[in-house]
Amino acid sequence: MSRRYHRESPNRNRLYRNPDRAILAGVCAGIADWLGLNLTALRVIVILLAIPFTAVMIIGYLVLWVLVPKQPIDLYRDDREEAFWHEVRRSPSDSVSRLNRRFRDLDDRLREMEAWMTSSEFRIDRELRDR
Repeated sequence: MSRRYHRESPNRNRLYRNPDRAILAGVCAGIADWLGLNLTALRVIVILLAIPFTAVMIIGYLVLWVLVPKQPIDLYRDDREEAFWHEVRRSPSDSVSRLNRRFRDLDDRLREMEAWMTSSEFRIDRELRDR
């Protein structure tokens, strides 16, 4: 008996190394993507922290290189979805507010359509059109 296994989509909220924007292993690029930070600013901070804490930073980078998986190729369907998830990570409360607003607008439109469909004016228009 064969079983079909449905492959789950990758977790978009997980930390991944980003080899596409990598200089060495993509650890900084992955952290920047995950936290919604500017990659160049993060690299500058890492370099500045590496001056007094060289051993700690090197060991930490190597540990992350080994433990953090590469970003899956199919993590996002398109650029628009990727931009959405980056925005969610950058400012989650704003993104949730924007989604709530869109759902309220859709609900209002649906309510208006429902009012039109149940109105006597709609029934009269439909009866005239069907004749």
